[in-house]
Amino acid sequence: MQCVRRQPVRTKSQESLYRAQIKTTASNNLKRLGLEGDKDLQFLMNGGDLLKVRSGSWKKTRYYKLQEDCKTLWHESKKTLKSKQTFSVEDIEEVRTGRQTDGLRKYTEESVEGRAFSILFKSQQKGLDLIASSEEEAKKWVGGLEKVISNIKNLTPQKKTEHWIYSCMRKADKNFDNKISQKELKSFLQDINIEVDEDYAEMLFQKCDKSKCGFLEGKEIEHFYEILTQREEIKVIYGEYAKTDGLMSAADLLNFLLNEQREDASQNDALQLIEKYELDENAKQQMTKDGFLMYLHQPEGLIFNPAHKSVYQDMKQPLNHYFISSSHNTYLLEDQLKGPSSTEAYIKALLKGCRCVELDSVISLSCWCTFCQQCVFDFYQMTEYPVILSLENHCSVAQQKIMAQHLISILGSTLVTKPLGDQMPTCLPSPEELKGRFIVKGKRLDKLDMFSEESKTAEEDSVTEEEDDEGDEEDQEKKSSKTKLLTLAKELSDIVIYCKSVHFRGFEDSRDKQSFYEMASFKEGKAVKLAEEAANNYIHHNTDKLSRIYPAGLRTDSSNYNPVPLWNAGCQIVALNFQTPCAEMDMNQGLFLQNGQSGYNLKPSFLRDQDTKFDPITLPEGPWLKNKSLHLMVISAQQLPKVSKRESSIVDPIVKVQIYGVPADTTVAETQYIENNGFNPMWNENFQFDVRVPDLALVRFLIEDYDSSSNNEFIGQYTLPFNCLKNGYHHVPLLTKKGDHLSSAGLFVHIMVVDAE
Repeated sequence: MQCVRRQPVRTKSQESLYRAQIKTTASNNLKRLGLEGDKDLQFLMNGGDLLKVRSGSWKKTRYYKLQEDCKTLWHESKKTLKSKQTFSVEDIEEVRTGRQTDGLRKYTEESVEGRAFSILFKSQQKGLDLIASSEEEAKKWVGGLEKVISNIKNLTPQKKTEHWIYSCMRKADKNFDNKISQKELKSFLQDINIEVDEDYAEMLFQKCDKSKCGFLEGKEIEHFYEILTQREEIKVIYGEYAKTDGLMSAADLLNFLLNEQREDASQNDALQLIEKYELDENAKQQMTKDGFLMYLHQPEGLIFNPAHKSVYQDMKQPLNHYFISSSHNTYLLEDQLKGPSSTEAYIKALLKGCRCVELDSVISLSCWCTFCQQCVFDFYQMTEYPVILSLENHCSVAQQKIMAQHLISILGSTLVTKPLGDQMPTCLPSPEELKGRFIVKGKRLDKLDMFSEESKTAEEDSVTEEEDDEGDEEDQEKKSSKTKLLTLAKELSDIVIYCKSVHFRGFEDSRDKQSFYEMASFKEGKAVKLAEEAANNYIHHNTDKLSRIYPAGLRTDSSNYNPVPLWNAGCQIVALNFQTPCAEMDMNQGLFLQNGQSGYNLKPSFLRDQDTKFDPITLPEGPWLKNKSLHLMVISAQQLPKVSKRESSIVDPIVKVQIYGVPADTTVAETQYIENNGFNPMWNENFQFDVRVPDLALVRFLIEDYDSSSNNEFIGQYTLPFNCLKNGYHHVPLLTKKGDHLSSAGLFVHIMVVDAE
C-alpha cells in the first residue's frame, strides 16, 4: 500500500527542514527493518548509476535510489512526463543474479555475467534488466534489495501498519515541520482510505490536541496513531477472556483456544504461544492485548489450517489418484494471438505450483531445458514432485529428433526415459517415486512394452500416425472424412513413457482398449458435457487413467473455464491459462494451497474407488455425504487498498462469500457495503451455508468496491478448500488479482463448522 503525492516546490528553509526530516525518517525506517548500519542498505540509499537494457540497441544509463521509506525505489526517466518514477519493493517477485532472463541472454555478452542482474515483478509489469559498473556494486544492489524484501516480508502486521501510517503522515506534512494541522489530518485520512466529515475530523483532532495549539506533534501524533489503529472488535474478544487482573493468563488463553478456536490444546500450548508472541517482558507469562493481536495475525491465527500447509497427504499412490495443477499454453504471458512468449511465463506458472506445463516450438527448447535442469527443483525452492511436459508437436521429423536430443542431453537422469523398475508396470508410478523427475506427455508409436524382444527390434525410422487433433468439435466433424497424419520421430516417441496421448472414443472403448499409461485430452466443452451427462462413467474412467482438459480454441483472450465440475468428475489435469487473473485461477490456486503447495492433491476416496456410485449431479447416498453447516460471521477488514488512482477516491467495501463444489453446494452470500471506509470497515454480519460434499468444496472470500451504477471493482480475494478452514476467530489474508499477497490488508471473521442436523 503506497501514499504517493507530487511534491510541491519548496523554499530554501523548507528544503533544509525536508532534508533533515528525510534523514530522520530513513533512520527510523532502517531501525524498524532491523537494518540500521547495514552497508548494503546505505549504498542503496545513496543511489547509483545502472545500465538499463531493453534491446540490442537500447542500453541506457539510469540513476536508481532507495527512498527514505526503505521500500520505494526511485529512478530517473528521460520521458518528459515521467522525469521521476517509483516502484515498491513489495511489488518485486525476485532479484535474479547474472544473465538469467531472455533479454540479458539475448542482448548482452557473457563478459558482463558478474555485473548483470534483473528485477522481476509480481504483476505484468515489465522486468528490469540491469548492469552495474562492477561485480562488487552488483552484489551490493542484489544483497541490499534481497535484505529489504526479506525484512519487509517478516515485519509483524503492527510494524507494517506503523511503517505505512507514519510514511503517509510524513507525506501529509506538506510544510515539513513535523506537525500535523487539522487540514493536513483530513488529507492524511483520505490517503489511508477513510472519508470523514468536517465535524468528525475536528472532533478527532481536538481529542488529540492536548496542548490546544492548533496542530499535533510528538506524543499527540502517537496518541492519534493509537486511536486510528484501535481494533474495537479485538478489544471486546480479549476482554471476554482476559480474567487475570485485566490480562490473559495461560489458563485464560487456553480457555479461549478450547471454547472459541475449538483446538485440541493444552496449558503448555498456551504458554508457548505467550512466549512466542508476547512482546512485553513485564507481562510475566501473561498475554497483553497487543500480544493477543500479534497471535491472531500469525499462522496460528489465520483461517488456513497450518496442519495442511506442509505435505500431509499420502504421496505413494498412482499419479491418476491426484489432482495435478496444470497450465495451458504455458509459454504465453498474455493472449493467445499476439501475446509475448517467454521462459518467464514458465517460471511464473511453476512458482504458483504448476506441475504440468505445455511446451511449444515458439520457445527455444534447449534454453528451456537448461532452465529446467538448473532451476526447477533447486534454485527456486519449488516442490520436488514431478513435472509433466506436455508436447505441442508441430515440428518436422528432423526437428523432433533435435527436440529429443535436447531433452535427453540437458535433462539427463531427471528425464524419465523408461519405466521405473525392471519389469513392465501395471499402473502409473506415484509422485513420491517420481520426485525430481520430468515426464514427457505426447504421441508414441507403439505400446509401452520396453522389456519385450519385439520392442527392442522396432524400426528406427519415423512412421506416420493419426494426430491428436485439438481443434473445435465442429472442425473435427468436417475433417472426419480425412485421416490427418502426423509424422513422428522414433527418438521423440521413445521418451514418452507414462503419458501417451490417445484419442477418446467413448468410455466403453477406453475401458476395453486403453492402457493405464495412455491418456486422452478433452476440450472443455466436451469434458463439461460428459461431467454433466455421464458423471459416474467419467469418474470410473478417471480412477485408473489420466484425463487432460484444455480451453476451447475460441478463448483467444486466454480466458478460462470453470475447473470445478471437472474436478468433481475426477479429472486430474485440468489445464488453465495461468497468465490470466480471474476467479477460475483463484479456485485453482485455492485448491492447490494445501499439501505443501506441491501441485498434487490426493483425490477423495470416492473418486479413486473403481466401484464408486458417486455422482456430483444426482448425489446418491454414500460416504461422500458428510453434511456440514458453516456458520460464518464477517466482522471487519483492515487497510484495504484503493482501486482508483484519484486521491479523493475512497472505497465502499462489500464482502462476498462464495462456495464452489457440487452443484447442490454452490452458492454465494454478501454483506451490506460500508460507505467511504477502506481502512477499518466493520460489518458484524452472520451467514450460514449447508455443505453436503465438503471434500470437494472451496470457499472464496471476495472484497469489492461497491458501485450502484456499474460493476463492482475487485479489491482482494482469498480461496481455500473447505476442509482447510479453522474454527474460531481468524484473519483472512487477501490476494491481488494476480494472486500475490496484499501487504497489511486482511479480513477478520469467525468460523464454526458443525455437523448439520
